[in-house]
Amino acid sequence: MKLSVIIVNYNVKYYLEQCLESLQRALEGIEAEVFVVDNHSSDGSIAYLRPRFPAVRFIASAHNLGFAGGNNIAIRQSQGEYILLLNPDTVVGEDVIRASLDFMDIHPKAGGHGVEMLNDSGSRALESRRGLPSPMVSFYKMVGLCKHFPQSRRFAHYYMGGLSWEVAGQIEVVSGAYCFLRKSALDQIGLLDEDFFMYGEDVDLSYRLLKGGYENWYLPVRILHYKGESTQKSSFRYVHVFYDAMLIFFRKHYGGMNALWRLPIKGAIYLKAFASLMRTTAHVVRKKLGFRTAKSRTYPRYIFVGSEEMTLACQQLAADNALTAEYRIAEADELMKIHDEILQQIGRQSKPYCVAYDTSRFRYQDILNAFARQPISNVHIGFYHPKDNRVITMTEIIGG
Repeated sequence: MKLSVIIVNYNVKYYLEQCLESLQRALEGIEAEVFVVDNHSSDGSIAYLRPRFPAVRFIASAHNLGFAGGNNIAIRQSQGEYILLLNPDTVVGEDVIRASLDFMDIHPKAGGHGVEMLNDSGSRALESRRGLPSPMVSFYKMVGLCKHFPQSRRFAHYYMGGLSWEVAGQIEVVSGAYCFLRKSALDQIGLLDEDFFMYGEDVDLSYRLLKGGYENWYLPVRILHYKGESTQKSSFRYVHVFYDAMLIFFRKHYGGMNALWRLPIKGAIYLKAFASLMRTTAHVVRKKLGFRTAKSRTYPRYIFVGSEEMTLACQQLAADNALTAEYRIAEADELMKIHDEILQQIGRQSKPYCVAYDTSRFRYQDILNAFARQPISNVHIGFYHPKDNRVITMTEIIGG
């Protein structure tokens, strides 16, 4: 077996369905197995997806084991020479996995690599390339130097700001959203650390790969990762789990530092956690009191692009769901041209748009490339799935 793909799911069955459909295309001609570990979802994920993807190995956990625990279950059962840990809220381009395999086959020192992840507007997610959060690297990020000097090798090391996005390069931390690993390296350094529940395990694993003598890499091939921007940072659970992961990583790898360094760093983590908790509390209070921002009352205008049959179906879908929409008919080889025309039409308008492409007519890779050529913050990626008559965006799932 060449590759084992492992996806841990929790209550995102429609995003996972879209991920699996894109994965099927990307795995054509590759000897691979796919595992989905469901962390005790309450949305009927397994019952919904199992008949739709009979070749996928579904594992239904009786408990929510977290990201690390869920992945480890499938890793122990996997047979692949390589392991791909993949988030369910991703869309994989058709060319990505073959590029990953080709790269790993000719770079035997590579223990793992990540790829260029796009946000839902087509912009690059900084999390695609990261440096180890050493005390100084974390300090530069906390005080804003990373943000103000985004291309500095020193101040922006947290996001590897000195590296080119266009060519492969060595990095330190591979994101868990698309984490392509050499199985023999895992056999040497061990599996994911289950002390981390949802964040930090990818940083810990990447660090252990480096300490084990392996290299971590970034490849300039694209996937979409919805949660690059939309992680629910306004929840109390996020604040607790995220900052607890920071403390676990610090204690594990930097616990032996001099107290003059250790105490200020721990204090800074607690201070950041407290500030996040205060912002979260304010957000919840405003919501309970009924306050709404102008942004929360703004709904996107949809532009559907595809076949004539698709536009007819989407006209009915828009009518049934009170969507403001317009339509374009285009052939598969006209995607770039039609996308450029749409962007020229939108111009400098500030209201949100969602351009939804027919996935039966266009390749996922080409859709992502079109948005990545000229990302605009108020123009978002949408996918229309004719089989289910469903539209999926970062914020909405309509129809089906």
